[in-house]
Amino acid sequence: MLSALDIFRALGDPTRLRIVHLLRAMELAVGEIAQVVGQSQPRVSRHVRILAEAGLVERRKEGNWVFLRLGRGAEVAPFLDLFDRLTPSEGEKLWQAADLARLAAVRADRASAAETYFAEHAEEWDAIRSLHVPEAQVEAAMKTLLAREPIGHLLDIGTGTGRIIELFGATADQVTALDRSPDMLRMARAKLPQDAGDKYALLLGDFLDLPLEPGSADTVVLHQVLHYAQAPEAAIAEAARVTAANGRVLIADFAAHEREELRSRDQHARLGFADEQIERWFADAGLDLERVETLPGQELTVQLWLGRRKGARVLPIEGRISA
Repeated sequence: MLSALDIFRALGDPTRLRIVHLLRAMELAVGEIAQVVGQSQPRVSRHVRILAEAGLVERRKEGNWVFLRLGRGAEVAPFLDLFDRLTPSEGEKLWQAADLARLAAVRADRASAAETYFAEHAEEWDAIRSLHVPEAQVEAAMKTLLAREPIGHLLDIGTGTGRIIELFGATADQVTALDRSPDMLRMARAKLPQDAGDKYALLLGDFLDLPLEPGSADTVVLHQVLHYAQAPEAAIAEAARVTAANGRVLIADFAAHEREELRSRDQHARLGFADEQIERWFADAGLDLERVETLPGQELTVQLWLGRRKGARVLPIEGRISA
């Protein structure tokens, strides 16, 4: 158990206090914090270690990077709430404003890196997109399918560039986004809103071993991800495992096709899926297939499959009683 003394000692340093304030704004890498506070990475790492030992900060390794977020222990929350109740001194107002200005520069660096990455890969993605219906139509159909109920805790499996975060993050209570690529996670992180706080968690991981507790997600989305899976049925079963009773799983992917170059050139493990396959895999995973939407394109058809974790009936938004 952490003691109040441990936590107060950890906060009793101006730099560590600055780090906590920065992490209240967004999740940051150690190097990014060093950039904002104007100190060396080794020195910042020592401060982070003290904060982590007190439970105020959690580390998360992502490839060669280490990202930090505020601790989520119950004993930490009252101390963080205390910041909102205290009136900062004039000196504190000055360094908070300066730190937030430098934090804006970190955001700009992330956005610039994202634009560079997208530009380098634009031809590859455009070649695939030209074969199917415009992405705007796919996104509109996804929004329609998910609109009748609250998003709750959103799990975006294979977040890629973070587009699903942009589409549904604002209306979700909590967002967990997962990808196997540290590069993609950095691109997705550049799209987080400025007031992201600890609502968003971007994690390095695999869709066959999701780092979530059973039944912890309300809405699970796999957008153009399943065709990379060598065992799609296992990926669906893992998604269902972390879906709450009555929760929803939405898959957006290609209908079965014969574009063999996508397998050899773009590493697609599966050339689309048939409705019967998805329905069988859903049933095996404890999901009911509720809706199927078909969006024909020039050469590829995009299919949306919406499944629900078996459980009691859920009322739509308009039929619920708000607290």
